Amino acid sequence: MNRFSYPIGFVASLACLSACTLSGPVQSDAQIAHRAHEAYVNAINSNNIDTLMGMLTDDVVYMSPHEPRLVGKAAVRAWGKGYLDAFHIHWEKTTLEFVVCGEWAFEQYAYKATDTPRDGGEALHDTGKGINIYHHDADGVWRIARDAWNSDLPIPTE
Repeated sequence: MNRFSYPIGFVASLACLSACTLSGPVQSDAQIAHRAHEAYVNAINSNNIDTLMGMLTDDVVYMSPHEPRLVGKAAVRAWGKGYLDAFHIHWEKTTLEFVVCGEWAFEQYAYKATDTPRDGGEALHDTGKGINIYHHDADGVWRIARDAWNSDLPIPTE
């Protein structure tokens, strides 16, 4: 990470939140947060690619560790299918902060992930943090528009 990454991310976050507050009051709504968060975690832990895709906006962006970002459902589907074909996954995501602003919501979370290889072998364990951006779609469902996460564990050396 270069020395410009933190200030740019901070300024982008402030701009986003400032725009939000200008368009209306920012509200924390525990019910919205709980339902949206639980629906996404349940979709992940379903280990079913179609269920997961149902929780994503068409223009979703995934930013997973050590990989280029994935833009759009087709890209995320291909990545997710490979992941789910290789592993039975279980993620615990703990909400650290959840802000609702109109049709958008922002969540900061911590995670614990267990990936068990489908062809046998020891499970892989990871812990880390991330940010989700949800969009409240016209059908009334809060879907993930952006998910960015990274591990707290050091990069393995071989």
